[in-house]
Amino acid sequence: MQGKKLFLDQEVARFRLSDRVPPHNLYRRLAELVDWSFLYDETRALYSHTGQPSLDPVVFFKLVLVGRLENLVSDRRLVEHCALRLDILFFLGYEVDEELPWHSTVSRTRQLFPASVFERLFDHVFAQCVAHGLVAGDTQAVDSAPVKANAALEAVLEKRPTGTPGPCLAGQHDPPAVPAASVITAPAHQLRQLATGQRRRQGAQTGALGARHEQARLLSNKTHYSPTDPDARISVKPGKARALNYLCSLAVDTAHGVISHAQADLADQRDSLHLPRLLTGLQRRLRANELPLRELLADAGYANGSNYARLEAAQITAWIPVFGQYKAEIAGFTYDAPTDAYTCAAGKALPFRKYDTRADGAWLKLYWATCSDCQQCPLKPTCVPGAKRKQLTRTIYDAAYRRAWERQHTRRGQRKRRVRQGTVEPVFGHFLHHYGLRRMNVRGLVGAHKTMLLTAVAYNLKKLLRHRPNRQVSVAVALPRPLLAANRRAGRQRRRTQAPTRPLAQPRTRK
Repeated sequence: MQGKKLFLDQEVARFRLSDRVPPHNLYRRLAELVDWSFLYDETRALYSHTGQPSLDPVVFFKLVLVGRLENLVSDRRLVEHCALRLDILFFLGYEVDEELPWHSTVSRTRQLFPASVFERLFDHVFAQCVAHGLVAGDTQAVDSAPVKANAALEAVLEKRPTGTPGPCLAGQHDPPAVPAASVITAPAHQLRQLATGQRRRQGAQTGALGARHEQARLLSNKTHYSPTDPDARISVKPGKARALNYLCSLAVDTAHGVISHAQADLADQRDSLHLPRLLTGLQRRLRANELPLRELLADAGYANGSNYARLEAAQITAWIPVFGQYKAEIAGFTYDAPTDAYTCAAGKALPFRKYDTRADGAWLKLYWATCSDCQQCPLKPTCVPGAKRKQLTRTIYDAAYRRAWERQHTRRGQRKRRVRQGTVEPVFGHFLHHYGLRRMNVRGLVGAHKTMLLTAVAYNLKKLLRHRPNRQVSVAVALPRPLLAANRRAGRQRRRTQAPTRPLAQPRTRK
């Protein structure tokens, strides 16, 4: 049965809690700013019509938001901190002598509510930011950052090949069920590349006199997993140690820095693979608030041919720098777009021949010349010394890559890069130092997504409370025409009398 907490605000020993919280207090203003009653309708289907009353859903969401606003990660410390603060007790609707919920109740309630309820709360706060004029919607900055998972890297286990049964315990006849995360699912060519790289790194670990040191433990997501949190992935950030992380992806509006989308992703994948899901959620939220999306700002990690094509199909200008390996021009060859063919320095044509795919599934376009043209060419010893003909390989999204490459080298492209850096990157600094996102206090990708949504809601609420609209009041007074002319004459006379007189020039004397 769904519980509903009633707050009577009764006097105890001539003490009223509402009188002790000033009107300018953060939590008092927050209680008056947001209408939290919609959470009852969102969570009613999750409860039975019988049984003991549960923790009030509104109290739960207020409590976990306080944890984000107070930079508290532990639920136990959160409850202890709230019991000492009168303003937080007033915000939660609890009397001074009333017991707060147990920390375990907060944890179980967080697992009970699906991620859709947290997304509904985020949408509700975002709509209020739009109503107050804090969101323009036309330009969004996108970025991601790793967040430490609630698991230790030292406890990871090695994955078993497909079809290998789990270990049998004493007295058991059938092997236990093997978790999906403990089975190797990587393709064979990736495993061979990983083994080759590990042997090369281990062979390079030698001492000054040739004596080998103790071999380091080389870990990879393709061969190891965390039994504590199977969704956590091993990743490394430049300048930091390798750890089990999740990826926090954000979209921030460039008008006032309001977060327009937040999601949790796996940390072992490139940012470009997470952009389609991020773009889908972002467009849905902006359409619901009747805001058009025209420009998307991101770093080179989101550079991908399919992403460029997807954004162009949606009529969104992608200010995403092209990845460093791409070259807009091939030295010694000129491209003709109408015929889709290249021409070499000797004047021979290399038309488009066929499509092909790489091992990772990426589609390619192949161009090559005829064998007779290359065999009789005087430039063959320097162009293709060991082959019969010259062949060029380009991505099928070469046209979209070229347009993005041209945009990033303009002055506007450099300005957009600075706008992105000043918009989305400071948000991650605030998340890390002021909103309790140093480390996850939950496990699983769904739990990480809920935590990141709550952090984004707390950040947007702070933006909403600090917003002060600029109101300009202008007063126009109509004067009669004769009085207006007299005022003008008096002003001119006053300026003449106050003008400084210049000294007369002295005549020059000849020496």
